[in-house]
Amino acid sequence: MSKESKKREEQAQPKPPLRRKIVTAVLIVAAFAAVSYLGLRKRGSRFDTFAKCVASKQARMYGAYWCPHCLEQKEMFESSFQYVKHFPTWQFADGERREGTQPLPALGAKTGCALP
Repeated sequence: MSKESKKREEQAQPKPPLRRKIVTAVLIVAAFAAVSYLGLRKRGSRFDTFAKCVASKQARMYGAYWCPHCLEQKEMFESSFQYVKHFPTWQFADGERREGTQPLPALGAKTGCALP
């Protein structure tokens, strides 16, 4: 195939307008963003009621940003941790203190809060 015939073939194929490509790309990005947002939002709210209940029972968690157990405890609550605050040394209304990562069922049993 000669260079001239390749050139004619390329010119014969219609190219989609640039505007159409941009709109398609924006729609694809928006769809991924919406799915991600809704997925994270749904996951994050799963423990909201439990976390609010634990906090209302005056259970507090103390710790530090560099503590791996604190991070592990925070991850268990997902985004609902905002209601619990602080890091893992748990102090309960009856004065008992528990250090380290606490399983959510153990926190529920101590505070009387039901897990979802």
